[in-house]
Amino acid sequence: MSEGLATEPASVGMPNALENELSEVSGLMSSSAVRKPPPEPADQTRVRSLVIASFWAIVIFLGLPVWWWTTSIHRSRLPLTEMLEWADGKACKPTFPLQIMIDVPALSESEAQHLVRITQHALDDLNEFSAHHLRLNLRGSLSTTNESKVSRENLDYAGEKLAYRCPGIKDGDEEVALVVLLNQVDGTNINNAELQPHSTTLEISYSANQVPSTSSSSSILANVIAGKLQDLFAEEQASIAYILMSTSSGGNNQHSSLGHGQVAQVSSPVSSSPREQRSSLARTLSPELADKLDRRMTRSLKYSPTYHITISLFTPDSTPSSWDIESAVQEFLEPLLASFSISNFTVDTQIQLYATFSPSVRQPEYDADLHMWTLRTEDLSGFINAAEWPLSPSIGAGPTLNFVLYVPNEELAPLVIKENQATSWLIPQWGGITILNPPISELGPQQKSEHLTKEVIRSAMLTFSHQLLSLLGAPQSPPSFPLQLQTLTRVRAASLLLSASSTLGSLARLTVALPSIAIPENVAVAVDTTLSHLHGACSSLQDGKFNEALEHARIAEAEAERGFFDKSMVGQVYFPDEHKVAVYLPLLGPVGVPLVMSGLKEVKRLGEIWKSSRRAT
Repeated sequence: MSEGLATEPASVGMPNALENELSEVSGLMSSSAVRKPPPEPADQTRVRSLVIASFWAIVIFLGLPVWWWTTSIHRSRLPLTEMLEWADGKACKPTFPLQIMIDVPALSESEAQHLVRITQHALDDLNEFSAHHLRLNLRGSLSTTNESKVSRENLDYAGEKLAYRCPGIKDGDEEVALVVLLNQVDGTNINNAELQPHSTTLEISYSANQVPSTSSSSSILANVIAGKLQDLFAEEQASIAYILMSTSSGGNNQHSSLGHGQVAQVSSPVSSSPREQRSSLARTLSPELADKLDRRMTRSLKYSPTYHITISLFTPDSTPSSWDIESAVQEFLEPLLASFSISNFTVDTQIQLYATFSPSVRQPEYDADLHMWTLRTEDLSGFINAAEWPLSPSIGAGPTLNFVLYVPNEELAPLVIKENQATSWLIPQWGGITILNPPISELGPQQKSEHLTKEVIRSAMLTFSHQLLSLLGAPQSPPSFPLQLQTLTRVRAASLLLSASSTLGSLARLTVALPSIAIPENVAVAVDTTLSHLHGACSSLQDGKFNEALEHARIAEAEAERGFFDKSMVGQVYFPDEHKVAVYLPLLGPVGVPLVMSGLKEVKRLGEIWKSSRRAT
């Protein structure tokens, strides 16, 4: 009993001891939880601050400038407003004043002046296209008083000259497009007009009773002269009107295709030609004439100062193996090339034996009714065996014109086109092909000769000459070849001027639409050169100096193309901003997060120090 009572206080005291130990442990834990780490020494804090500041200094003063310098895109300043003005047709309105010289030997100066004046009024009434107009001048009013009348020989066209130069003009630079020589006759051939194929002089006959009096305001003779001149230059007016209309519609389409109002930041969209000019263009061009001009423009090559001509002889066997091509070129082709003074030409020749047909072309079929071998029209485009025939598409800087003379076998002769029995055809913007069939006797085709003489290939060379003019874009009217060259000069000048203006507009719109695209200095130089020559071309056209205008327009078009297709600009188009983000994120993430977090902690520490110092004060 006493033992039990003695042990009871011990059993009661055990929980008290445990409680004391637990309280001591919890006290130690609570004291350790609120205990702060020892303060960081001042020198270590300063070192850490300097390290963080040095990293940020390297990023700000070295990294960012290097990144900006290596990734920035150089954009030279371009005269966007002026470029768009040229593209919209507001900087220059092309005009084509043609100087026509009237020579009336049989009339006095006062009568001749009156005839020229009323003829000019009649001509202006007939003209519906104001951009192309004929200016009539009296021969005597342009010459000095001591100068004698111009003889017929002085008015004849020299084959190597492009246009007749009037010796009496003061500055000596104005081009005279045509000379109208009025011959007074008696009886027959009244109001007959004659223009020689190689002359720039239009001869018109009239009778004495057709001479208008000085008090009359109209005359039959004046109407006849005006009608002849209008008909003579009708195709040229239509060609220039077609070019202006095509460029106007193309420029408007380019304007609207960009969208997003980006061009409006530089220039408000306007029509490329006034309403009056568009209506006059529509009156000048009929749908049939527009289709004819469209086919001619599609067929001809783009203007170039240099063309290369390759004349080839192809035969499916070993004959003929030689030809008098050098003498034929000198006689039939070189005079034409020499008179074509707006471009230079180089000529080479070649002979290809065993030249077989292209496998894709249907073989010739014999026509029993025609007693000829025939080719179908749909097979003419694939007649050239491009895989085996050595015809280079381009030699040198200028485009290449290929003219092929094909001599078939005796077994397939004569060979003609089935639909029209022709032996030649034109491939647009490439060249021409002529089939030279062997001579045919009563017994059939004769054996081919080993050598082709100049007389044998004469017809083929003349065909090549006509095909060359078609490929160069020469018009069919007027019938005088020198006047055709003058027309081609003016048409080419207008086409190149408008093409260069359109290219400048495209470059300006591209610059506005793609702010990240590079614009190197050579593009800015090309734009300045283009604008300078565009101003020169426009001024030369307005002054009637068409050869000079063609040269300015050619340089302007070449410089505009060079600036627009600069390789450094084309490469930047395919590197959008999304690619830059994809490149930078893997680099900036691991490097930038520690820098930013350490910077924020340092700023927080400095803020606490500043607050504690304020409380102490």
